[in-house]
Amino acid sequence: MKIFSGNSNLPLARKIASYVGIPLGSVELNKFSDGELRVAFNENIRGEDVFIIQSTNPPAENLMELLLMLDAAKRASANTVTAIMPYYGYARQDRKDKPRVPISARMVLDLMSSAGVDRMVTMDLHSPQIQGFTNVPFDNLYSRIALFNKLQDYNLDFDSGVVLAPDIGSAKMSQSYAKKLGVGFALIDKRRPSPNIAEVANLIGDLKGRHVFIIDDMIDTAGTICNAAQAAIEHGAKSVVAIATHAVLSGPAILRLKDSALTKIILSDTIPIAEECLFEKLEIISVAEVFAEAIQRINAGDSVSALFK
Repeated sequence: MKIFSGNSNLPLARKIASYVGIPLGSVELNKFSDGELRVAFNENIRGEDVFIIQSTNPPAENLMELLLMLDAAKRASANTVTAIMPYYGYARQDRKDKPRVPISARMVLDLMSSAGVDRMVTMDLHSPQIQGFTNVPFDNLYSRIALFNKLQDYNLDFDSGVVLAPDIGSAKMSQSYAKKLGVGFALIDKRRPSPNIAEVANLIGDLKGRHVFIIDDMIDTAGTICNAAQAAIEHGAKSVVAIATHAVLSGPAILRLKDSALTKIILSDTIPIAEECLFEKLEIISVAEVFAEAIQRINAGDSVSALFK
């Protein structure tokens, strides 16, 4: 097999290749003078199982790069082509919530299928049902494989700790963490008056005198997480730690997190975080080993679901 990467997250790609034990393949990614992308593999991939690591988050060039790499690999007679997407962008647009809008999550998968992808792998999909939007095999990995040991270090039990779901959508993930950690569970009823704006309506559960984990699949503008943290403190929580897989961190997110009631923010490296965006309360946990193990299992024909046990 051979592993290649686009430009969306080269540091993570290098870590994944290192865990697998093979060098990252050479691919030329540049632009023509008019701004069009140019892709060319610099080594023979005929008959190889090719894995392309590239997230589809903005800018749109990330998605275009992936599509061109998929097409180039198929035309170069690769045996199979697998798209490894640490973060699957456009996942939040998974339905028609109002008239005359696209289902972007489905459209992106259609584009990738047309480009000839044989398999897709991502982590903590915002909506798990997206796996049903395509007939191509689609593996959804879980960041808790990497994050769980970190949370166990807090040594909390049912009386001293609680996992707080910041909204209904993250309830299932939060319940899973609570069960495995042996701590309590609480839920916030959130209202969203407009896109990227969230308000706490109700908090269900007992947080008084407890250490709180707020777990979500992503932090975008950080409004949901920061509002949940403030609500937890107001309901008597001793401390609040936020855990999320995808560090989208758009708009005022960094400033909000710095000034929030959170004592620590734990994120994975599915999306690279610029050096100037790092701050004292932020901790990054790498998920490279999880992706590396999945790649090795896919290449060997072993079970990927066994990773979750």
